[in-house]
Amino acid sequence: MSTHTIEPATGPATEPATGPAAGPVTESAPGYRPGHTLPLRVEAMRQWRRRRTMVMAVVLGALPLILIAAFAIGGTPGREGGRVTLMDTATASGANFAATCLFVSAGFLLVVPVALFCGDTVASEANWSSLRYLLAAPVPRARLLWSKLAVALGFSLAAMVLLPVVALVTGSIAYGWGPLELPTGGSLPAGDALPRLALVVAFIFVSQLVTAALAFWLSTKTDAPLGAVGGAVGLTIVGNVLDAVTALGSWRDFLPAHWQFAWADALQPQLEWGGMLKGAAVSVTYALVLFALAFRGFGRKDIVS
Repeated sequence: MSTHTIEPATGPATEPATGPAAGPVTESAPGYRPGHTLPLRVEAMRQWRRRRTMVMAVVLGALPLILIAAFAIGGTPGREGGRVTLMDTATASGANFAATCLFVSAGFLLVVPVALFCGDTVASEANWSSLRYLLAAPVPRARLLWSKLAVALGFSLAAMVLLPVVALVTGSIAYGWGPLELPTGGSLPAGDALPRLALVVAFIFVSQLVTAALAFWLSTKTDAPLGAVGGAVGLTIVGNVLDAVTALGSWRDFLPAHWQFAWADALQPQLEWGGMLKGAAVSVTYALVLFALAFRGFGRKDIVS
């Protein structure tokens, strides 16, 4: 008769649904691999089927159409006082229209999907009382957070890409395919304008990492999704208000909101990197601290409470 030796589990200990107070399980079931729990595709499909995802996609896709209708009713934007802005050149070409849509939405509208996807992801599971069952599956806490964070950031990036893509297509149909007229004078050929617009989207995404991290951290602290989403949006607005207080002087350089429109340097005849690099550094620093707080706090949290 052959004998079989059961090897000890080498993966991390799995916690029960009642939280750390009940003590960790010292052995895992044969074949259990923590890294294969809650695959990204499963979490992505769960989030895709959520009604708020569909609503957000419709809102972002409808904004360019609303602006086209507004320009059709109100006429071509005027240039007051001789100063040219992105809004003044909105109807010059599809590229200009896409840049204008980013300009009018970057300050607030694009904040909402980021806060929604990142703030709702964990808090909604706690609100539905399904969080404890996910951990009892068993899904390690760190794995659960990484999966949810990756999917939330992916959906946030998709939202930021959806808006300019729809704007570029509809704007090109309405106003034609042509060069990007720059507010500072001159223009960029359409072939050069597309990489610049892609850079703008990338910077907006990086600058919104602060909102994403704040919403995600709040999501691990509460079982009220609206509280996490609203708290992140509210604090982002507070940051914008503080940035408007010129009396703060150089202290405003430490506010992520101070650099949110640094992407305008990408719409210059000569690409300027200084402002975008500073803004990205500030945003990433704040985001890393908040993400670390989220993982640290959730790892010690009593899920039952």
